Amino acid sequence: MNIRLPMEIRGTGSYVPAEVLRNDYFTKYLDTTDEWIVTRTGIRERRKAAANECTSTMGAQAAKAALADAGMTAQDLDAIVCATATGDCPFPATATFIQAALGTREIPAFDVGAACAGFLYATMVAGGLVASGTYRRVLVVGAETLTRYADYEDRRTAVLFGDAAGAAVITSPSDPDRGILHYDMGCDGKLAELIWVPAGGARLPPSTTTVAERLHYLRMRGREVYKVAVVKMQELIDHALQATGLTADDLKLVIPHQSNLRIIDSVRERLGLPPEKVAVNIDRYGNTSAASVIMALDEHRRKGTIRSGDPVLMIAIGAGLTWGTIIMRL
Repeated sequence: MNIRLPMEIRGTGSYVPAEVLRNDYFTKYLDTTDEWIVTRTGIRERRKAAANECTSTMGAQAAKAALADAGMTAQDLDAIVCATATGDCPFPATATFIQAALGTREIPAFDVGAACAGFLYATMVAGGLVASGTYRRVLVVGAETLTRYADYEDRRTAVLFGDAAGAAVITSPSDPDRGILHYDMGCDGKLAELIWVPAGGARLPPSTTTVAERLHYLRMRGREVYKVAVVKMQELIDHALQATGLTADDLKLVIPHQSNLRIIDSVRERLGLPPEKVAVNIDRYGNTSAASVIMALDEHRRKGTIRSGDPVLMIAIGAGLTWGTIIMRL
């Protein structure tokens, strides 16, 4: 939609676990090679959460970094929105554990479940809350512990996922020209079973059968997802540029969800952009779902490649199949 949401990303932060899983970890026991993984995905390594880490602990670490970057404390926050597909437990929301870890006031804390597009969905929610005047300072967290859902006996998916968290502090803008210029959200539920975890919820609760059949691990029909993602991302970007009147050259940076380097490269080539104008971190972190876009945004803000006032396009497609696009003037 082409409805402006005046807002500002005042601070960002990221967190990744210390343990690094390089491709040779998988080549030692799976029928795969480093060349096969890199050629088909672009991934060389990913991070794995320690036994005492989970989605909320990583999210809280990223949130602390974002608050420090914004020059704020947890007491300044009015609400917390957490985007995750790998919450600490079925309920309550992972955001409630992040709130407790940060020691905030008794502010609203809730989750948004849109898988890989989760950070964009949560940013749109936070932007709406700030633009409407409901709240002034909203923390958005994108965090995932995907290695605990990856089937390490399935060479097609085991190599894809990593654990990480990112966060952003969203406030009312210091400049009225800053904020979301265009956003788009969508879902094709008919494709929900292309990427999913079949068991563990109300539809198929845990049992000896679901455990024996490995139904609590992530399943993905990769080729079909790839075909849909390439076409849909190009369609969404074309629509976003048309709606805002911007060209690809006008964008300071494109930040795509880090699902597959071939998908990212196909989008970049179609837009005619040089590599430095498209964010890539999949080689170092793998697919981190809701954390990937905010981590890349944080990385480029800290490097200084994007600054206040720059137009940035963020886009993600993931399980659902769910998608989101944002063009924002930082």
